Amino acid sequence: MSYQMAAELLERRGVSLASIAEIVYILQSVYYAELTQDECLESVQSVLGKREVQYTLMTGVALDELAEKKLLPQPLQAVMEADESLYGADETLALGITGVYGMIGLTGFGYLDKIKLGIIGKLNADKGGIHVFLDDLVAGIAAAASARIAHGHEGAKVYPYSAGTE
Repeated sequence: MSYQMAAELLERRGVSLASIAEIVYILQSVYYAELTQDECLESVQSVLGKREVQYTLMTGVALDELAEKKLLPQPLQAVMEADESLYGADETLALGITGVYGMIGLTGFGYLDKIKLGIIGKLNADKGGIHVFLDDLVAGIAAAASARIAHGHEGAKVYPYSAGTE
């Protein structure tokens, strides 16, 4: 899989990179007044450029699509159709994405999973398709892109190595 294929997969499922970047902007603009939508989009693109993210996305979307076609074995098919709250495999898969940029990605994911901001809420509420994995994968991508900005922004604190100096 490639970055382009991953972006097209998201688009095919109704998720634009710009819609993910909007979430990142909302999360990080509070901390960085000079942050731009373009920076947020670039961060989303960077996260989506990672092969492990692409593979995770491909896996989750394939499961959603198989469930839409009623091709999963029971009781998994019923669990996916009901989007059972205790299923948890969808969040577990998405957590692999958040870990790319450390613990801040994990906390951001938890927040997004709870409030269902932007396109995440739309996917979660869409009764026309099954997005059990996709809504969490989008939250994972947004959380990782947000963490990437937090780690790399000029406002991030840098502590010089000082072992052996006094």
